[in-house]
Order: sequence, then structure tokens, then C-alpha cells
Amino acid sequence: MTVAFSHMSEPDQKLAWITGAHGLIGNYLLQAAPRLAPGWRVRALTRDQFDLLDFAAVRREFQHDQPPLVIHCAAITSVAHAQKEPALARRVNVEIPRLLAELATETQLIFFSTDLVFDGRQGNYVETDATNPLHLYGETKLAAEKIVLKNPKHLVVRTSINGGVSRAGNRSFNEQLRYSLQHTGPGMTLFTDEFRCPLPASETARAVWELAQKNCTGLFHIAGAEILSRWQIGELLRKRWPELPAKIAPGLAKEFPGPPRALDTSLAIAKVQKVLSKPLPGLGAWLAANPNAPF
Repeated sequence: MTVAFSHMSEPDQKLAWITGAHGLIGNYLLQAAPRLAPGWRVRALTRDQFDLLDFAAVRREFQHDQPPLVIHCAAITSVAHAQKEPALARRVNVEIPRLLAELATETQLIFFSTDLVFDGRQGNYVETDATNPLHLYGETKLAAEKIVLKNPKHLVVRTSINGGVSRAGNRSFNEQLRYSLQHTGPGMTLFTDEFRCPLPASETARAVWELAQKNCTGLFHIAGAEILSRWQIGELLRKRWPELPAKIAPGLAKEFPGPPRALDTSLAIAKVQKVLSKPLPGLGAWLAANPNAPF
């Protein structure tokens, strides 16, 4: 089995596992480690290097490494994929976190959850608000949250949609939108009544590394400081891509057929803002401050 490390090991460095290290957030965490977490050496666990569904192998490797930190990013993150393969979604999104939580009884475990544990009827959710997922994906993440949080040493991070540049080229919301604009002809429709708190994955990685090094536990929301509709997000990004001729038209989610949608899953982030040394930005402010950043 090939093992990837983010940087060379030093004698006093502690070992951190990052699962899903080739995914969007996992890769940002991995690449940021030398700068944001110089006290850690990272073992990057990816599908081609380590099969998390091989529970015997997970146990063996964990017992061998005894990592004092596990950041668990690997998951089925697509609502459609989870609905199509519910058994696999439960095994990946619930049973793998259950196993890691059992192994990491004395280890700092950070688990990534989602704003889709909420039904979207309220918006601006705080960590203590009642959950009510509308789809299997949110149900599996909520089930895993409860398992992980049984251990007071563990941390659950709920996040919204993340942007940036992924290894696969299709993991971030901006990559998916750009692809759609390139292949929809004259234009597409985005909803003005569906709200999220988008955040660059680089900011998510920064916040998570800081929480890890401060040994924060419990439940935190990490999301953008600005509540934006899908249409507003699209308009912000379209201005960054003047070479694309496609237009974005406003529409209403409630007028489109299909299963119910969680319309406003915006996350309040006051709790984490009090902990972080630098506050999380809104997407608009970040794009303005980073005009040349790949996005």
C-alpha cells in the first residue's frame, strides 16, 4: 500500500490521518498542513491507497499508526448518489465513522457533516437547532454525527457548499457551475429562493486546522459569513468568467418538479467566529479580496 505524506517528517511531529485526501476539502487540508499545522505530519488516505470499507485493514492500520488526530473527510456527498445507492451510502457515511469513532476513543476525531441535516424551513441555523433532514444523504450524516459526538473528545464540523479547485475538477460548486454553463447553450436557471453559505475550501481548511490545534470538541458550523441564493452565487461567479457567454436566469425552486428541497440551510457561525483567530469571510468578500485566486 502506498502512503502519501504532505511533507517530510520531523522527530517532534505528531501524526494525523486525513481520509478522503483527494476530495475537495481533504486535499486543501493536506496541502495546507505544512503552513497551518507544522507540528503535524499527515498520512493521506485515499481510495487507491487505502480502502476504508475494508474494516479489518482500517483496524490494523490504526493500531499500527495510533494517530493522535483523525480528520475524516471521506464520504458519499451527493444527494442523488445516496438516494440511488442507499446501502452503500449508509455503509460509507455511517458505518465508517462508527468504526473510526470506536477506534479513536482516546484520539481527536474530526468528522465532516453538512447543512443538509436541516429541512431548510428556518435558515440561519445555530448548532443547537432541531435537525430534520429531507433526504437520505442528510439522514446518514446526522446518524454519524450522533455516533461521533458520544465521545466528548470528538468534533463535528457542519459545513455548507465549498468552492475551489479539486483534483477531479468536478467536486466544488464553482467547478460544477462552470461545467453547466459551458454545456447548457445560451443559459441556465438558478433559484432565488434556495439559500446556502458558500465558503472557499481553503478557508474551511484553515478553520479546521485551527480548531484541531486548539483541541476544540463538540459541534461547530463552518460556513461563509454571507447568506446567498443559488442565483446570487451564480451571478458572483459569472462575473469572474467573462469568457463564458451563457446567461443565468432567476427561477423559483418551488415551481420546479421533483422531490422536496431544503430551501434555506444557511448556517449561523457566531460560535466558531469567537474561536478563530481570523474570522470566516463571505463568498463575495473573499472573491473581491482574491481576484486572481483559482476559482
